[in-house]
Amino acid sequence: MKTIVFTHAAARDFDALPAEPRAAVGSALIEYATSGHGDVKKLKGREGFRLRIGRYRVIFDEDRTTILAIYIGKRETTTYR
Repeated sequence: MKTIVFTHAAARDFDALPAEPRAAVGSALIEYATSGHGDVKKLKGREGFRLRIGRYRVIFDEDRTTILAIYIGKRETTTYR
């Protein structure tokens, strides 16, 4: 299992989510950290990956032991800017 670490901005984003999406994002991150399963794609034009959870995206980077969540938000907003 990989360790999940939030940047200060990602922690703020996560705390600002409504209850249901927060639970879904948390579950998806834990699932990916433990099993490696999830809707994950490598980003084009910049480093990192994205994890899709319905309308929400988690932009993250990872190494062998850690997942660093950089941004959490809706796809319709400024996710990829």
